[in-house]
Amino acid sequence: MRKVLTFILAGGKGERLNPLTRDRAKPAVPFGGKYRIIDFTLSNCVNSGLRRIYVLIQYKSFSLQKHILAGWDIVSNQLGEFIDVIPAQQRISTDWYRGTADAIYQNIYTINDHNPDLVLILAGDHLYKMDYQKMIDYHEAMKADVTIACSPQPVAIAHQFGVIEVDKKNRVKGFQEKPQHPKTIPGDLNRILASTGIYLFDKDALLKELEIDALNASDHDFGKNVIPQMMTNKRHLYVYNFADNNGQPAYWRDIGTRDAYYQANMDLVKERPPLDLYDRKWPVRTFHEQYPPTQMISCRNDKGPVLNPAIINSLIAEGCQIRGATIIDSVLSSHIKVSKGARVERSVIMEGVIIGENVHIQNAIIDKEVVIPANSRIGFDLELEAKRFDVTNSGIVIVAKKTAMPVFSQ
Repeated sequence: MRKVLTFILAGGKGERLNPLTRDRAKPAVPFGGKYRIIDFTLSNCVNSGLRRIYVLIQYKSFSLQKHILAGWDIVSNQLGEFIDVIPAQQRISTDWYRGTADAIYQNIYTINDHNPDLVLILAGDHLYKMDYQKMIDYHEAMKADVTIACSPQPVAIAHQFGVIEVDKKNRVKGFQEKPQHPKTIPGDLNRILASTGIYLFDKDALLKELEIDALNASDHDFGKNVIPQMMTNKRHLYVYNFADNNGQPAYWRDIGTRDAYYQANMDLVKERPPLDLYDRKWPVRTFHEQYPPTQMISCRNDKGPVLNPAIINSLIAEGCQIRGATIIDSVLSSHIKVSKGARVERSVIMEGVIIGENVHIQNAIIDKEVVIPANSRIGFDLELEAKRFDVTNSGIVIVAKKTAMPVFSQ
């Protein structure tokens, strides 16, 4: 069995997710009620039997590092397994990481120390479930120098991705960065192959190409620079089609924008969510706080009628207290209090939020530890709320962590 060393790139600023990334790295942003975004990549690694993992961090990394140290101590050092966090150390120069390729190059000593056969490079801010062993088998069968996992996507949204051009045998022929006129899949004019940022390298080929790239004036990015450079150098490059068991494109989301993050959460409350959190054959792991069970209580309002809690098409994490409130099409993290008469619709509520009586929230993301006073309304008057909060292009209101809330009276 060939030795694989894995790197998870988790050092990006995540500016397009602001204010959710105001105080934390993008991979540390909470998702799906009880997880952090990076939990999905780490779970894929562990479930695939890959347990020699370096997580490369850089900006606002404290909460990410704390989460990994607390929740991912599940591997055995005695068996040579590890999940280690490496901050930017400026070992080679005085620069921070200048791109994805430079992040690996600045930690090239770890590759030399472990001397693996293959190096797997992953993003820490994507959502998907993937057995990397299948990609490894494909890589070896093709005798590739690098294999790039790609997701078939509609040609209409090609401008959102790095697009890989291939021939009929899935050999890489070109790369386009967010093109307006993309190269489509051979025989399929309606779809393109979007790079997922998942790269599997032959170790020797990777080391040589990183050395070449380090000497060039470039963005030092795998997609923009190293992959085209490898084509010029006549390397063997192949695409691995990331599909489900039926041959259809598997669920994969780059949640680099606020609207993409919101929509990915909303995907979870569908009747048949495309990202299955309940598959015990492929569990998604995370750090667990010691919270009590969620409590749902009926209560009487001031006028007499009993208010029964109602939860419809929603995810509710541990430790929540819901008293005579209604939750519809929403994701609630742990330790949230929702008071009587409140109504939450199509929203993402993060840990420690307190929602007062008769509050009405719709189409919103409420970050941690916000106290929302009674009778407040969020998500109704976007013009007014844009003066106080962040509002996305699609009209989602984002209330930043620990925001001191004004009152919107009815």
